[in-house]
Amino acid sequence: MSDVNCIKNLRNNKGLSISQIQKIIGVNWRTAKKYADEDQIPQETFRARKGMMYEEEWGEMVADWLFEDQRLKRKSRRTNKELHNELMKYGFTGSYRTVCNFVKEWKSSHQEEKDKGHERLTHPPGEAQVDFGVMEAVQDGDLVDVRALIMSMPYSNTGFAIPLPSENQECFLYGLQQLFIQAGGVPKSIRIDNLTPAVKQTRSKMEEAKLTDEFMQFQNHYGFEVQVCNPRSGHEKGNVENKVGYIRYNFFTKAPVMKSFEDLTLK
Repeated sequence: MSDVNCIKNLRNNKGLSISQIQKIIGVNWRTAKKYADEDQIPQETFRARKGMMYEEEWGEMVADWLFEDQRLKRKSRRTNKELHNELMKYGFTGSYRTVCNFVKEWKSSHQEEKDKGHERLTHPPGEAQVDFGVMEAVQDGDLVDVRALIMSMPYSNTGFAIPLPSENQECFLYGLQQLFIQAGGVPKSIRIDNLTPAVKQTRSKMEEAKLTDEFMQFQNHYGFEVQVCNPRSGHEKGNVENKVGYIRYNFFTKAPVMKSFEDLTLK
């Protein structure tokens, strides 16, 4: 079909002769003449599918089951073996491979839309992203883990960080207060992961995420909005993820020596 369109384009829009078209396309002169000057379009040949899955009711039955399974979670959907066993209960005499081939072909022509619940990522002024990153420091001669609470502002690509001893709620809320002081103000909205100190129930298809009472009080006091990422969707806060890496590879390449967390903050 693409050759036919090319022939007609060369003839109608470029004004080439049949001989010129023949040389360019590399087809028989009669073929070039036929499609250049006649209103004939080759018809696509359609081959009727043969076999018991198409000529009998078995294919329709399997297709109905596959449509039903699309509404279920993947782990709850019937396997090809289970589909074959179901058909055998109704007198199906075909092989397991016959069912597999039909299911493969059916799925290739019925691609289901994958709704992962991703939000459209826009970064207006005043929006921040917050997350923890684990770094290493030396204290009293031993390597210790440092939880760095990091806040980034995607619109301006600025970032702020504070080292903390833990990721518990007390450290999290204290850390946010210190980040607000570093930034010189409170963001309009903060995007967070499903952090335990802030989120007591993650988002599902039916319900929004639920925040802890203490974090809601903290939010109401400072007057910012909260956006909770979808589970297992780190890309939704990619800016702060990059800031975690930047801080780790620029300030913690060699574990710094710390006397206290206040001392490390000043460094």
